[in-house]
Amino acid sequence: MTRLRGVINEVAPSLKEDWKWGTAVWTGKGNVIALGAFKEHLKINFFKGAALDDRHGLFNAGLDAKQSRSIDLHEGTTIDEQALKELIRAAANS
Repeated sequence: MTRLRGVINEVAPSLKEDWKWGTAVWTGKGNVIALGAFKEHLKINFFKGAALDDRHGLFNAGLDAKQSRSIDLHEGTTIDEQALKELIRAAANS
């Protein structure tokens, strides 16, 4: 989770990190990204993820939601960091 926080803060310095609903939330023009720790996984939630071009297919949760999309990371999961950074930049600029 610490590493993901660092990536978000590095890629989207214009976003402000807040604490809402017991989790880290980055805001700009509204809520942009949330990062939550759960018993079995970490969740990166993109509040307007449905509007983002996920050309690398990172979204794997919340696919039926009207606006948000999420990436659930389980122990041992690897993620394409460059693709993740692209999604974070797109979210920060939307």
